Amino acid sequence: MEFIIIVLGLILDRITKIWALNVLTKTTEIPIIKDFFSFSYLENRGAAFGILQNKLIFLSLVTLIITGGVVFYLFKYKPTSKILRISLALIISGAIGNLIDRIWYKYVVDFIMLHYKDVYYFPTFNVADMLVVIGTMLLVIYMIKEDNDGK
Repeated sequence: MEFIIIVLGLILDRITKIWALNVLTKTTEIPIIKDFFSFSYLENRGAAFGILQNKLIFLSLVTLIITGGVVFYLFKYKPTSKILRISLALIISGAIGNLIDRIWYKYVVDFIMLHYKDVYYFPTFNVADMLVVIGTMLLVIYMIKEDNDGK
């Protein structure tokens, strides 16, 4: 199951980024829901929310080491909790998706933009980022549940 989640997440991430490279680089923005949700191409040379700009080698090495550790844990120890396995698979998939971009393009392709009119813009992100965030949320739920079960 974990392998399938990782592969499907990577496929979805790659397809959407290839689409962004082919379509969004030729336009400024494609509105989906007026004043709220649109697609807009961005080359992110940093990490989440644009931190650590132009630290490609550092970000790539940290991602590789952490992802390698999570992959090792997942496949070596085979946790019994389904939510833990799913959360780790989602995090791995998203991390690898953005790592591929950093190695291939020297930046991460971001293109999903949430905003409120021209007043507030959430940092532009991609499918890999969503996988990492959803995986992390599931991991937190798992940890809270485990903590409560242990009391």
